[in-house]
Amino acid sequence: MRLVLASASPARLAVLRAAGVDPLVEVADVDEDALLAAIPHASPAEKVTHLAAAKATAVARRIGDTHGEVVLIGCDSMLLVGGELVGKPRDPDTARRRWKAMAGGTGELVTGHAVLRSTAGGIDQVAEGHAVTTVRFGEPSDAELEAYLASGEPLVVAGAFTLDGLGGWFVEGIDGDASNVIGISLPLVRRLLAAVGVVVTDLWSRPTG
Repeated sequence: MRLVLASASPARLAVLRAAGVDPLVEVADVDEDALLAAIPHASPAEKVTHLAAAKATAVARRIGDTHGEVVLIGCDSMLLVGGELVGKPRDPDTARRRWKAMAGGTGELVTGHAVLRSTAGGIDQVAEGHAVTTVRFGEPSDAELEAYLASGEPLVVAGAFTLDGLGGWFVEGIDGDASNVIGISLPLVRRLLAAVGVVVTDLWSRPTG
């Protein structure tokens, strides 16, 4: 059985590889804005899980039976801060405003997960869920914030920060699963894999210990 990660995120791939799994990466091509616009009244958890499922499903349909029996993982992360669910800021001005608002406060990193088991006959089993981790933000100085924005990192990540990169300097702590903040919750994925009949240790690509 082949594991497929339906995500372009290098951070998610790094988390899985560090945990002994080396998935095939297939980037999903979905219109996230359109998908969210179709469910305006959904909860934050429902929104990110909907996007995760759409990504995994799109990849499953695209690859068909190319890789035989596969299990696919789709994820989507957003930050709930000040009652607003936000994704990637994409431009420095938006990222700057977000950091000014969340500095010294907290936010909830919400990641939707979808695990699909697929064979030549199509998608056989689906398991979905979400994980939430509270993030306590530091207060970068104006000079530090401008340097961080200039790095480009906060423009392409959910909530305009990372835990495992340059943004880690400005995170005071977290309450919950650290891997979820990086973009994929290992404990949740293990449970979702079990729900579709896959034991995570069978996917390990190298000895551990």
